[in-house]
Amino acid sequence: MNEYEVVVETINPCGGASHAKREIIEVTAASPEDYVRREGRFPVLDRVETPDGICLITGDGAGNFVRYTFSD
Repeated sequence: MNEYEVVVETINPCGGASHAKREIIEVTAASPEDYVRREGRFPVLDRVETPDGICLITGDGAGNFVRYTFSD
């Protein structure tokens, strides 16, 4: 199991990314994908690796997104 610091941004179609609800949590999981599969509301749409970590974007296809940014 790995420990991650995760920035969770909940984005709705009305407010967009500029009005996203943001929170920072610490999680223990086998992988970022494993955590999102277990705890996320929506399926994973995209995975992006950045210099800061791994970003997983989930959504419902109707404009609601949750972006998880994992760093070690």
